[in-house]
Amino acid sequence: MAKRSNRLGSLRGDPIEIKIEGMSHEGRGIGRVNGKVAFVQGALPGEVVQAVYQKNRSQFSDLKAIEILKSSPDRVKPPCIYSDTCGGCALQHLSSESQLTFKENVLIEQLESIAGLKHTNFYLLPKLQAKVLGYRRKARLGVRNVAKKGGVLVGFREKNSGFIMDMESCKVINQRVSSLIIPLRQMLTSLGAASDIPQIEVAVGDSPTGALENNTIALVFRHLTDLSERDIELIKNFGATNGIEIYLQPGGIDSVEKISNDNGKQRLYYSLPAYSLKLGFHPMDFTQINGEMNTMIVDRVVEILDLHEEDSVLDLFCGLGNFTLPIATKVNSVTGVEASQEMVERAEENASQNKLSNVKFYAEDLYKLPVTKAWTTVKYTKVVLDPPRTGASEILPTIVKKKPEKIIYVSCNPSTLARDAKILDANNYQLKSAGVMDMFPHTSHVESIAEFVRT
Repeated sequence: MAKRSNRLGSLRGDPIEIKIEGMSHEGRGIGRVNGKVAFVQGALPGEVVQAVYQKNRSQFSDLKAIEILKSSPDRVKPPCIYSDTCGGCALQHLSSESQLTFKENVLIEQLESIAGLKHTNFYLLPKLQAKVLGYRRKARLGVRNVAKKGGVLVGFREKNSGFIMDMESCKVINQRVSSLIIPLRQMLTSLGAASDIPQIEVAVGDSPTGALENNTIALVFRHLTDLSERDIELIKNFGATNGIEIYLQPGGIDSVEKISNDNGKQRLYYSLPAYSLKLGFHPMDFTQINGEMNTMIVDRVVEILDLHEEDSVLDLFCGLGNFTLPIATKVNSVTGVEASQEMVERAEENASQNKLSNVKFYAEDLYKLPVTKAWTTVKYTKVVLDPPRTGASEILPTIVKKKPEKIIYVSCNPSTLARDAKILDANNYQLKSAGVMDMFPHTSHVESIAEFVRT
Protein backbone atom coordinates (compact mmCIF):
# COMPACT_ATOMS: atom_id res chain seq x y z
CA MET A 1 0.00 0.00 0.00
CA ALA A 2 1.34 3.43 -0.88
CA LYS A 3 0.29 6.56 1.00
CA ARG A 4 1.81 8.94 -1.55
CA SER A 5 0.02 9.08 -4.88
CA ASN A 6 2.42 11.42 -6.68
CA ARG A 7 3.93 8.66 -8.78
CA LEU A 8 5.95 10.98 -11.03
CA GLY A 9 7.40 12.73 -8.03
CA SER A 10 8.38 9.34 -6.60
CA LEU A 11 10.19 8.45 -9.79
CA ARG A 12 12.20 11.65 -9.51
CA GLY A 13 13.50 10.42 -6.15
CA ASP A 14 10.86 11.43 -3.58
CA PRO A 15 10.36 8.56 -1.09
CA ILE A 16 7.06 6.73 -0.83
CA GLU A 17 5.66 4.69 2.04
CA ILE A 18 5.06 1.00 1.36
CA LYS A 19 3.71 -1.84 3.48
CA ILE A 20 5.67 -5.05 2.83
CA GLU A 21 3.47 -8.10 2.52
CA GLY A 22 5.85 -10.82 1.36
CA MET A 23 9.34 -11.72 0.19
CA SER A 24 10.56 -12.70 -3.28
CA HIS A 25 12.84 -15.65 -3.96
CA GLU A 26 15.63 -13.11 -4.47
CA GLY A 27 15.14 -11.80 -0.92
CA ARG A 28 13.41 -8.52 -1.73
CA GLY A 29 10.31 -7.29 0.08
CA ILE A 30 7.05 -7.36 -1.89
CA GLY A 31 4.44 -4.62 -1.64
CA ARG A 32 2.12 -2.67 -3.93
CA VAL A 33 2.12 0.89 -5.24
CA ASN A 34 -1.26 1.94 -6.64
CA GLY A 35 -2.06 -1.73 -7.16
CA LYS A 36 1.21 -2.46 -8.98
CA VAL A 37 3.65 -5.02 -7.58
CA ALA A 38 6.74 -3.44 -6.05
CA PHE A 39 9.95 -5.28 -5.15
CA VAL A 40 11.78 -3.42 -2.39
CA GLN A 41 15.45 -4.05 -1.71
CA GLY A 42 16.30 -4.10 1.99
CA ALA A 43 12.72 -4.58 3.22
CA LEU A 44 11.22 -7.51 5.15
CA PRO A 45 7.68 -8.92 5.40
CA GLY A 46 5.51 -7.08 7.93
CA GLU A 47 7.50 -3.87 7.69
CA VAL A 48 6.45 -0.39 6.65
CA VAL A 49 9.25 1.41 4.85
CA GLN A 50 10.11 4.59 3.02
CA ALA A 51 11.49 3.61 -0.38
CA VAL A 52 12.71 5.23 -3.57
CA TYR A 53 12.40 3.96 -7.12
CA GLN A 54 15.31 2.22 -8.82
CA LYS A 55 13.46 1.13 -11.97
CA ASN A 56 9.86 1.32 -13.11
CA ARG A 57 8.71 -1.48 -15.42
CA SER A 58 5.38 -2.17 -17.08
CA GLN A 59 4.40 -5.07 -14.79
CA PHE A 60 6.29 -4.20 -11.61
CA SER A 61 8.62 -1.67 -10.02
CA ASP A 62 12.01 -1.97 -8.31
CA LEU A 63 12.59 0.15 -5.24
CA LYS A 64 15.09 0.48 -2.40
CA ALA A 65 14.18 0.99 1.25
CA ILE A 66 15.82 4.08 2.73
CA GLU A 67 14.05 4.19 6.10
CA ILE A 68 12.31 1.53 8.18
CA LEU A 69 9.17 3.01 9.73
CA LYS A 70 7.93 -0.23 11.27
CA SER A 71 10.56 -2.92 11.78
CA SER A 72 10.23 -6.71 11.56
CA PRO A 73 11.28 -8.68 14.67
CA ASP A 74 13.52 -10.66 12.32
CA ARG A 75 15.55 -7.58 11.37
CA VAL A 76 19.12 -7.34 12.69
CA LYS A 77 21.96 -4.88 12.29
CA PRO A 78 24.08 -6.04 9.34
CA PRO A 79 27.55 -7.17 10.42
CA CYS A 80 29.15 -5.46 7.41
CA ILE A 81 29.24 -1.70 6.88
CA TYR A 82 29.00 -2.23 3.10
CA SER A 83 25.91 -4.46 3.14
CA ASP A 84 23.56 -1.74 1.85
CA THR A 85 25.49 -1.25 -1.41
CA CYS A 86 27.69 -4.34 -1.94
CA GLY A 87 26.30 -6.96 -4.29
CA GLY A 88 28.04 -9.80 -2.47
CA CYS A 89 25.24 -10.13 0.11
CA ALA A 90 21.51 -9.45 -0.03
CA LEU A 91 20.17 -10.55 3.37
CA GLN A 92 22.50 -9.32 6.10
CA HIS A 93 19.58 -7.35 7.58
CA LEU A 94 17.69 -10.61 8.21
CA SER A 95 18.66 -12.79 11.18
CA SER A 96 20.58 -15.96 10.30
CA GLU A 97 17.83 -18.19 11.70
CA SER A 98 15.20 -16.35 9.65
CA GLN A 99 17.36 -16.60 6.53
CA LEU A 100 17.28 -20.38 6.87
CA THR A 101 13.52 -20.38 7.40
CA PHE A 102 13.11 -18.19 4.30
CA LYS A 103 15.21 -20.63 2.25
CA GLU A 104 13.31 -23.61 3.58
CA ASN A 105 10.03 -21.94 2.61
CA VAL A 106 11.35 -21.32 -0.92
CA LEU A 107 12.23 -25.02 -1.24
CA ILE A 108 8.82 -26.13 0.05
CA GLU A 109 6.97 -23.70 -2.20
CA GLN A 110 8.86 -24.85 -5.30
CA LEU A 111 8.33 -28.53 -4.55
CA GLU A 112 4.61 -27.91 -4.04
CA SER A 113 3.96 -25.55 -6.95
CA ILE A 114 6.17 -27.17 -9.58
CA ALA A 115 6.26 -30.84 -8.57
CA GLY A 116 2.93 -31.05 -6.73
CA LEU A 117 4.67 -32.61 -3.72
CA LYS A 118 3.10 -31.47 -0.45
CA HIS A 119 5.60 -30.99 2.36
CA THR A 120 3.30 -32.94 4.69
CA ASN A 121 4.09 -36.04 2.60
CA PHE A 122 7.86 -36.02 3.10
CA TYR A 123 10.19 -35.59 6.06
CA LEU A 124 11.66 -32.13 6.42
CA LEU A 125 15.32 -32.58 7.30
CA PRO A 126 16.85 -30.37 10.01
CA LYS A 127 18.30 -27.19 8.52
CA LEU A 128 22.10 -27.18 8.27
CA GLN A 129 24.12 -24.10 9.13
CA ALA A 130 27.83 -23.55 9.78
CA LYS A 131 29.59 -20.25 10.50
CA VAL A 132 27.98 -17.31 8.75
CA LEU A 133 30.98 -14.97 8.55
CA GLY A 134 34.40 -15.57 7.00
CA TYR A 135 33.04 -18.65 5.26
CA ARG A 136 34.00 -18.05 1.61
CA ARG A 137 37.06 -19.96 0.45
CA LYS A 138 36.49 -19.11 -3.23
CA ALA A 139 35.70 -15.70 -4.71
CA ARG A 140 36.17 -13.61 -7.82
CA LEU A 141 37.12 -10.06 -6.90
CA GLY A 142 36.68 -7.29 -9.41
CA VAL A 143 39.55 -4.84 -9.94
CA ARG A 144 39.32 -1.33 -11.38
CA ASN A 145 41.67 1.63 -11.44
CA VAL A 146 39.57 4.67 -10.50
CA ALA A 147 41.56 7.91 -10.43
CA LYS A 148 38.97 9.89 -8.48
CA LYS A 149 39.08 7.22 -5.76
CA GLY A 150 42.85 7.57 -5.51
CA GLY A 151 43.84 4.32 -7.19
CA VAL A 152 42.75 0.71 -7.62
CA LEU A 153 39.54 -0.68 -6.10
CA VAL A 154 39.31 -4.39 -5.22
CA GLY A 155 36.07 -6.08 -4.23
CA PHE A 156 32.64 -7.28 -5.25
CA ARG A 157 30.40 -5.27 -7.52
CA GLU A 158 27.78 -2.87 -6.21
CA LYS A 159 24.13 -3.95 -6.14
CA ASN A 160 22.50 -3.51 -9.55
CA SER A 161 25.68 -1.98 -10.93
CA GLY A 162 28.88 -2.77 -12.78
CA PHE A 163 30.91 -0.56 -10.44
CA ILE A 164 33.46 -2.12 -8.09
CA MET A 165 32.83 -1.49 -4.40
CA ASP A 166 35.15 0.95 -2.64
CA MET A 167 35.76 -1.47 0.24
CA GLU A 168 38.57 -2.13 2.66
CA SER A 169 37.33 -5.42 4.14
CA CYS A 170 34.75 -8.16 3.68
CA LYS A 171 32.89 -10.00 6.42
CA VAL A 172 31.99 -13.13 4.44
CA ILE A 173 35.27 -13.92 2.72
CA ASN A 174 38.09 -15.78 4.52
CA GLN A 175 39.34 -13.24 7.04
CA ARG A 176 43.00 -13.53 6.03
CA VAL A 177 41.93 -12.60 2.52
CA SER A 178 39.82 -9.75 3.88
CA SER A 179 42.85 -8.36 5.72
CA LEU A 180 44.75 -8.29 2.41
CA ILE A 181 42.32 -6.00 0.58
CA ILE A 182 44.00 -2.73 1.63
CA PRO A 183 47.60 -3.83 0.92
CA LEU A 184 46.37 -5.46 -2.30
CA ARG A 185 44.86 -2.16 -3.44
CA GLN A 186 48.09 -0.36 -2.61
CA MET A 187 50.25 -2.87 -4.48
CA LEU A 188 48.02 -2.86 -7.57
CA THR A 189 47.97 0.95 -7.66
CA SER A 190 51.78 0.91 -7.87
CA LEU A 191 51.80 -1.30 -10.99
CA GLY A 192 52.39 0.00 -14.48
CA ALA A 193 49.55 -2.29 -15.56
CA ALA A 194 47.20 -1.03 -12.84
CA SER A 195 44.43 -0.50 -15.41
CA ASP A 196 44.94 -3.85 -17.13
CA ILE A 197 44.08 -6.27 -14.30
CA PRO A 198 40.27 -6.74 -14.29
CA GLN A 199 39.88 -9.49 -11.71
CA ILE A 200 41.53 -11.69 -9.10
CA GLU A 201 40.43 -15.25 -8.40
CA VAL A 202 40.73 -16.19 -4.72
CA ALA A 203 41.14 -19.78 -3.56
CA VAL A 204 41.72 -20.90 0.01
CA GLY A 205 42.88 -24.34 1.07
CA ASP A 206 43.36 -25.94 4.46
CA SER A 207 46.49 -25.11 6.38
CA PRO A 208 49.30 -27.68 5.98
CA THR A 209 49.58 -27.70 9.77
CA GLY A 210 45.83 -27.76 10.43
CA ALA A 211 45.86 -24.32 12.07
CA LEU A 212 42.62 -22.51 11.22
CA GLU A 213 44.35 -19.13 11.19
CA ASN A 214 46.96 -20.25 8.65
CA ASN A 215 45.04 -21.36 5.58
CA THR A 216 46.89 -21.63 2.30
CA ILE A 217 45.77 -18.76 0.06
CA ALA A 218 46.19 -18.48 -3.70
CA LEU A 219 45.51 -15.39 -5.78
CA VAL A 220 45.17 -15.62 -9.57
CA PHE A 221 45.72 -12.27 -11.30
CA ARG A 222 43.98 -11.95 -14.67
CA HIS A 223 45.89 -9.46 -16.85
CA LEU A 224 44.95 -8.12 -20.27
CA THR A 225 48.44 -7.02 -21.34
CA ASP A 226 51.88 -8.48 -20.81
CA LEU A 227 53.27 -7.51 -17.41
CA SER A 228 56.64 -5.83 -17.13
CA GLU A 229 59.40 -7.51 -15.14
CA ARG A 230 58.96 -4.79 -12.52
CA ASP A 231 55.23 -5.50 -12.17
CA ILE A 232 55.82 -9.25 -11.93
CA GLU A 233 58.44 -8.69 -9.23
CA LEU A 234 56.09 -6.43 -7.27
CA ILE A 235 53.33 -9.04 -7.39
CA LYS A 236 55.73 -11.83 -6.39
CA ASN A 237 57.04 -9.75 -3.50
CA PHE A 238 53.48 -9.13 -2.36
CA GLY A 239 52.94 -12.89 -2.24
CA ALA A 240 56.19 -13.52 -0.37
CA THR A 241 55.52 -10.76 2.17
CA ASN A 242 51.99 -11.97 2.90
CA GLY A 243 52.61 -15.71 2.67
CA ILE A 244 50.30 -16.36 -0.28
CA GLU A 245 50.69 -18.25 -3.55
CA ILE A 246 50.63 -16.16 -6.71
CA TYR A 247 49.36 -17.19 -10.15
CA LEU A 248 49.12 -15.16 -13.36
CA GLN A 249 46.43 -15.57 -16.03
CA PRO A 250 47.24 -13.81 -19.31
CA GLY A 251 44.53 -15.64 -21.29
CA GLY A 252 42.10 -18.54 -20.79
CA ILE A 253 42.15 -20.97 -17.89
CA ASP A 254 44.85 -23.03 -19.60
CA SER A 255 47.19 -20.03 -19.40
CA VAL A 256 47.20 -19.90 -15.58
CA GLU A 257 50.76 -20.23 -14.27
CA LYS A 258 52.14 -20.23 -10.75
CA ILE A 259 55.02 -17.77 -10.22
CA SER A 260 55.59 -18.06 -6.48
CA ASN A 261 56.94 -20.86 -4.25
CA ASP A 262 58.04 -22.74 -7.33
CA ASN A 263 58.01 -26.23 -5.84
CA GLY A 264 56.26 -27.87 -8.76
CA LYS A 265 52.95 -28.12 -6.87
CA GLN A 266 49.93 -26.26 -8.18
CA ARG A 267 47.51 -27.70 -5.65
CA LEU A 268 45.61 -26.53 -2.64
CA TYR A 269 43.98 -29.09 -0.37
CA TYR A 270 40.92 -29.54 1.80
CA SER A 271 40.24 -32.34 4.23
CA LEU A 272 37.24 -34.50 5.03
CA PRO A 273 38.34 -35.71 8.48
CA ALA A 274 35.53 -38.21 9.07
CA TYR A 275 36.85 -40.24 6.13
CA SER A 276 40.59 -39.53 6.59
CA LEU A 277 40.64 -37.89 3.14
CA LYS A 278 42.69 -35.04 1.72
CA LEU A 279 41.53 -33.71 -1.66
CA GLY A 280 43.75 -31.61 -3.91
CA PHE A 281 42.49 -28.90 -6.24
CA HIS A 282 43.90 -26.28 -8.57
CA PRO A 283 42.94 -22.68 -7.65
CA MET A 284 40.78 -22.46 -10.79
CA ASP A 285 38.95 -25.74 -10.14
CA PHE A 286 35.33 -25.74 -9.05
CA THR A 287 35.06 -26.45 -5.33
CA GLN A 288 32.28 -25.59 -2.92
CA ILE A 289 32.66 -22.03 -1.67
CA ASN A 290 31.80 -22.81 1.96
CA GLY A 291 34.30 -25.40 3.20
CA GLU A 292 32.75 -26.04 6.61
CA MET A 293 29.28 -26.44 5.12
CA ASN A 294 30.64 -28.72 2.40
CA THR A 295 31.95 -31.08 5.10
CA MET A 296 28.51 -31.11 6.74
CA ILE A 297 26.79 -31.80 3.41
CA VAL A 298 29.13 -34.70 2.62
CA ASP A 299 28.31 -36.17 6.03
CA ARG A 300 24.59 -35.78 5.41
CA VAL A 301 24.76 -37.39 1.96
CA VAL A 302 26.67 -40.38 3.33
CA GLU A 303 24.25 -40.69 6.26
CA ILE A 304 21.10 -40.60 4.11
CA LEU A 305 22.57 -43.02 1.56
CA ASP A 306 22.72 -45.59 4.38
CA LEU A 307 25.72 -47.27 2.77
CA HIS A 308 26.62 -50.94 3.06
CA GLU A 309 29.76 -52.77 2.01
CA GLU A 310 27.99 -54.49 -0.88
CA ASP A 311 26.63 -51.26 -2.40
CA SER A 312 27.61 -50.10 -5.88
CA VAL A 313 27.12 -46.34 -6.11
CA LEU A 314 26.96 -43.96 -9.07
CA ASP A 315 28.00 -40.32 -8.51
CA LEU A 316 26.96 -38.02 -11.36
CA PHE A 317 28.42 -34.53 -11.82
CA CYS A 318 31.15 -35.75 -9.47
CA GLY A 319 33.73 -33.01 -9.95
CA LEU A 320 37.04 -33.85 -8.29
CA GLY A 321 35.48 -36.58 -6.13
CA ASN A 322 33.91 -34.56 -3.32
CA PHE A 323 31.21 -37.20 -2.71
CA THR A 324 32.74 -40.08 -4.65
CA LEU A 325 35.78 -40.59 -2.43
CA PRO A 326 34.01 -40.47 0.96
CA ILE A 327 31.49 -43.00 -0.38
CA ALA A 328 34.35 -45.19 -1.62
CA THR A 329 35.61 -45.61 1.95
CA LYS A 330 32.38 -47.45 2.84
CA VAL A 331 31.23 -49.51 -0.15
CA ASN A 332 32.23 -52.14 -2.68
CA SER A 333 32.54 -49.78 -5.65
CA VAL A 334 31.82 -46.23 -6.79
CA THR A 335 31.65 -44.74 -10.26
CA GLY A 336 32.01 -40.99 -10.79
CA VAL A 337 30.98 -39.21 -14.00
CA GLU A 338 31.94 -35.62 -14.85
CA ALA A 339 31.93 -33.64 -18.11
CA SER A 340 35.40 -32.15 -17.69
CA GLN A 341 38.29 -34.46 -18.57
CA GLU A 342 40.56 -32.28 -16.44
CA MET A 343 38.34 -32.70 -13.41
CA VAL A 344 38.18 -36.45 -14.00
CA GLU A 345 41.97 -36.51 -13.97
CA ARG A 346 41.93 -34.50 -10.74
CA ALA A 347 39.48 -37.01 -9.22
CA GLU A 348 41.68 -39.92 -10.28
CA GLU A 349 44.67 -38.17 -8.79
CA ASN A 350 42.78 -37.72 -5.50
CA ALA A 351 41.71 -41.37 -5.46
CA SER A 352 45.32 -42.44 -5.97
CA GLN A 353 46.65 -40.04 -3.33
CA ASN A 354 44.15 -41.45 -0.85
CA LYS A 355 44.89 -45.07 -1.84
CA LEU A 356 41.34 -45.85 -2.98
CA SER A 357 41.21 -48.54 -5.64
CA ASN A 358 37.46 -49.26 -5.71
CA VAL A 359 36.51 -46.15 -7.68
CA LYS A 360 36.37 -45.41 -11.42
CA PHE A 361 35.85 -42.09 -13.15
CA TYR A 362 34.51 -41.30 -16.62
CA ALA A 363 34.43 -38.06 -18.61
CA GLU A 364 31.03 -37.58 -20.23
CA ASP A 365 28.73 -34.65 -20.87
CA LEU A 366 25.54 -35.72 -19.12
CA TYR A 367 23.49 -33.19 -21.08
CA LYS A 368 24.30 -34.83 -24.41
CA LEU A 369 22.37 -38.01 -25.07
CA PRO A 370 22.68 -40.85 -25.54
CA VAL A 371 25.36 -41.55 -22.95
CA THR A 372 27.90 -43.98 -24.34
CA LYS A 373 30.57 -44.92 -21.80
CA ALA A 374 30.97 -48.28 -20.07
CA TRP A 375 29.55 -46.92 -16.79
CA THR A 376 26.04 -47.21 -18.25
CA THR A 377 26.29 -51.02 -18.31
CA VAL A 378 26.84 -51.38 -14.55
CA LYS A 379 24.10 -52.13 -12.02
CA TYR A 380 23.96 -49.54 -9.23
CA THR A 381 22.15 -49.78 -5.91
CA LYS A 382 22.30 -46.05 -5.15
CA VAL A 383 22.85 -42.81 -7.07
CA VAL A 384 24.08 -39.35 -6.09
CA LEU A 385 23.31 -36.29 -8.24
CA ASP A 386 24.98 -32.92 -7.74
CA PRO A 387 24.19 -31.02 -10.95
CA PRO A 388 24.70 -27.33 -11.81
CA ARG A 389 21.78 -24.89 -11.67
CA THR A 390 20.23 -26.29 -14.86
CA GLY A 391 19.44 -29.53 -13.07
CA ALA A 392 19.59 -33.13 -14.29
CA SER A 393 16.45 -33.78 -16.35
CA GLU A 394 18.39 -35.01 -19.40
CA ILE A 395 20.06 -37.87 -17.52
CA LEU A 396 17.11 -38.92 -15.34
CA PRO A 397 15.63 -41.41 -17.90
CA THR A 398 18.98 -43.24 -17.95
CA ILE A 399 19.04 -43.35 -14.15
CA VAL A 400 15.50 -44.60 -13.57
CA LYS A 401 15.97 -47.39 -16.14
CA LYS A 402 18.73 -48.79 -13.92
CA LYS A 403 16.26 -48.95 -11.01
CA PRO A 404 18.54 -47.94 -8.11
CA GLU A 405 16.87 -48.30 -4.74
CA LYS A 406 17.75 -44.74 -3.69
CA ILE A 407 18.67 -41.41 -5.32
CA ILE A 408 20.19 -38.50 -3.40
CA TYR A 409 19.92 -35.17 -5.19
CA VAL A 410 22.04 -32.20 -4.04
CA SER A 411 20.73 -29.01 -5.62
CA CYS A 412 21.81 -25.38 -5.94
CA ASN A 413 18.52 -24.37 -7.59
CA PRO A 414 15.18 -25.36 -5.99
CA SER A 415 13.18 -24.75 -9.17
CA THR A 416 15.13 -27.29 -11.25
CA LEU A 417 15.16 -29.68 -8.28
CA ALA A 418 11.37 -29.42 -8.18
CA ARG A 419 11.12 -29.97 -11.93
CA ASP A 420 13.31 -33.07 -11.66
CA ALA A 421 11.44 -34.28 -8.56
CA LYS A 422 8.27 -34.29 -10.66
CA ILE A 423 10.00 -36.48 -13.26
CA LEU A 424 11.26 -38.88 -10.60
CA ASP A 425 7.83 -39.03 -8.96
CA ALA A 426 6.29 -40.00 -12.29
CA ASN A 427 8.84 -42.80 -12.56
CA ASN A 428 8.09 -44.46 -9.20
CA TYR A 429 10.59 -42.56 -7.07
CA GLN A 430 8.97 -41.11 -3.97
CA LEU A 431 10.38 -38.03 -2.26
CA LYS A 432 11.15 -39.31 1.24
CA SER A 433 12.99 -36.34 2.72
CA ALA A 434 14.31 -32.90 1.80
CA GLY A 435 15.98 -29.97 3.48
CA VAL A 436 18.13 -26.88 3.10
CA MET A 437 21.82 -26.26 3.85
CA ASP A 438 23.15 -22.73 4.25
CA MET A 439 25.98 -22.83 1.71
CA PHE A 440 25.79 -19.05 1.10
CA PRO A 441 24.77 -17.20 4.30
CA HIS A 442 23.43 -13.68 3.80
CA THR A 443 22.43 -14.39 0.20
CA SER A 444 19.19 -15.67 -1.33
CA HIS A 445 20.97 -18.73 -2.75
CA VAL A 446 19.17 -21.94 -1.72
CA GLU A 447 21.25 -25.12 -1.41
CA SER A 448 19.14 -28.20 -0.74
CA ILE A 449 19.12 -31.97 -0.63
CA ALA A 450 16.40 -34.46 -1.50
CA GLU A 451 16.13 -38.20 -0.93
CA PHE A 452 14.13 -40.34 -3.35
CA VAL A 453 13.32 -44.03 -2.82
CA ARG A 454 12.02 -46.47 -5.38
CA THR A 455 8.47 -47.66 -4.74
